[in-house]
Amino acid sequence: MFGFGDAGRAAAPHTTATRRSGLAAPARASVGGYAIGTWLAELRAAAQVPVGEPGGLAPERRRALEEIDPFWCPTWPITWQRAYSVARMWWLELDGQVDWAQLPAETVLEGEQLGRWVVAQRAGWSGLEPDQQDLLAAIGIEEDPGLVAAKAGAEAKPKVSRADRFAQGLAALARFVEREGHVRVPRPHKEPLEVTVAGPGGAESTEVVHVGLGAWLNNQKARRAKLTPGQLAQLAEHGVEWA
Repeated sequence: MFGFGDAGRAAAPHTTATRRSGLAAPARASVGGYAIGTWLAELRAAAQVPVGEPGGLAPERRRALEEIDPFWCPTWPITWQRAYSVARMWWLELDGQVDWAQLPAETVLEGEQLGRWVVAQRAGWSGLEPDQQDLLAAIGIEEDPGLVAAKAGAEAKPKVSRADRFAQGLAALARFVEREGHVRVPRPHKEPLEVTVAGPGGAESTEVVHVGLGAWLNNQKARRAKLTPGQLAQLAEHGVEWA
């Protein structure tokens, strides 16, 4: 199986990118001095104009482009198609001997964050259009149930507002001051704090989180001008001098 060590080798900025990405070439791409990337971007913009209206793409031009690449102007973002084109070209060069599940997330190929992109496709499979799924399956990229479950779990976690984060930091500060008798919190210090979290069906449970108190205090000081008078007063009550 091919090793992934060569995946990060730099590529020529324009001609190679064009060869790799085909009709999904970035806007900066050029061939022989011709700005083919800009030309393709203008054609994709014209393709969005309803047929018959000024500025629209002539049907014969559209057909000619689709003969070269059926997905030259996809319904999904062109950045997705560009990453796919790079993945497909690499897969072809290696005669299909690519184990996508083992591809390091930090892999960069031809300027594309290919490793992260592959992980995102395998985790977000259900959110892709059928044609996208078919394109990925054709080069051996498949859905990863483990990644899907992890993504679903992360998305299910309730979002914490800035006000809630401030309240949590303040509670952690209160515990620290009560125990230590001062507010000189070391920058790397994490304060354990019991918090109540909502579970399935509205049931609540208590869990311990470790609040990065030192970093939190530094952040509050840095954004002091954006804190409300009430928040500044609460910090002052706990002995924070700059508040």
